[in-house]
Amino acid sequence: MTALGGPLIKDPPRKVTFSQGIADTAGITVRNLRRIIRTPRLMVFSTVQPVMFVLLFRYVFAGAIKVPTGSYVDYLMPGIFVQTTLFGGSSTAVGLATDLQGGIIDRFRSLPMARSAVLAGRTLADLVRNVLVVLLMVGVGVIVGFRFHSSIGTDIAGLVLVLLFGYAFSWLFVAVALYVKDPETAQVAGFVPLFPLVFASSAFVPVTSMPGWLQAFANVQPVSVFVNAVRAMLNGGPIQHWLWQSVAWALGILIAFTIIGVRQYRKI
Repeated sequence: MTALGGPLIKDPPRKVTFSQGIADTAGITVRNLRRIIRTPRLMVFSTVQPVMFVLLFRYVFAGAIKVPTGSYVDYLMPGIFVQTTLFGGSSTAVGLATDLQGGIIDRFRSLPMARSAVLAGRTLADLVRNVLVVLLMVGVGVIVGFRFHSSIGTDIAGLVLVLLFGYAFSWLFVAVALYVKDPETAQVAGFVPLFPLVFASSAFVPVTSMPGWLQAFANVQPVSVFVNAVRAMLNGGPIQHWLWQSVAWALGILIAFTIIGVRQYRKI
């Protein structure tokens, strides 16, 4: 507040209880989910791209790609699941940047609510969207020949791992949006790190088919680690080696970009 003719007086810091923070986050999440429901074209186009990738690799490239064991479609679909959640995360950056540009974030900041609720609500709403998109991709995969080869519990855990990875990366997109503050720039900037991570990985082809210098990167980067973990869980392979690495990557990305995102939000 500003005293008439006097110096600028800062608003006192807001003290928000944990339960109030949860309620604020739930409210923002519902608000963003309603926005998704009111724009069904967003869900449609969020699914068109991964379906095209499935059809392209299943029926065009499958004959030219040799996999160590099993069928190529069983090799392919875990990579598609991970890719779908990552590419869908760009909508997190675009949606948040749109809110920033439209002034709604300024309105949220003027309310007595938890600052982190705006960011957490955005990412949780996109997590719900990812659940629906992944389930749809499971259906598409089954139609083109994909089959689960583990127990029901392990299969479900594998899909949960996919969603965990997508949620962790959604906070990276939050940081991107808060930094660039422009929807078009946010969309482009969000895809810049994704293309080398997704295509220089084990998502679509075995890493052993790549040049040696690229294998060194592909074997340790997070997308390969997650794809390998999910593939082992869904196809019935040994999972311990890849599972702990994927969980470590997810927690590291989530913690790092949550801190970066909240700090950047406080600066705007």
